[in-house]
Amino acid sequence: MKLSALDGSSIEVRFLDDPHAWRGDLLAGGRRGQPVHAGSFLRRRVMVLDRALIASPRELIRILVHEIFHFAWLRLGNRRRRDWERLLSAEMRGGVRGELGWSADGRKGALERSDRTRRTRRWREYACESFCDTAAWAVCGGRHAEYTLPAPARRARRRWLCNLLRGRVSI
Repeated sequence: MKLSALDGSSIEVRFLDDPHAWRGDLLAGGRRGQPVHAGSFLRRRVMVLDRALIASPRELIRILVHEIFHFAWLRLGNRRRRDWERLLSAEMRGGVRGELGWSADGRKGALERSDRTRRTRRWREYACESFCDTAAWAVCGGRHAEYTLPAPARRARRRWLCNLLRGRVSI
């Protein structure tokens, strides 16, 4: 299946049984790697989703939206990505706990203070996953066990995304 954008570009969507992330690839089932719901290969413009998600349409949509926003993150540019990082840094300085999805929450929990101040790969990966989880939450709404971020932080993130869409995010 292909998803087409307004600019004529497309993303190929594939399904895989029981995907596991292993050394930059996705394997079907097995014992190697980390079980995941999906993965995207941005440069190849390919998205892979767990076939089991077909049985849960709401979860499929939430994860599909998350993966689509990985492509948006790539196109945001460094200034807007850093602006998002400033929002996350402010949350952390304020002691805000929780996240809007499993992928960001796991990465957030693995961060050390120096990751943020040095903008390490771990920090940048967290920022990306947080952006994608936040976008999926904003688009799909509803309740979910993975939505643990407090309401004031959710509102600030929604405001940031709305400003981005209106072209008002500081750059």
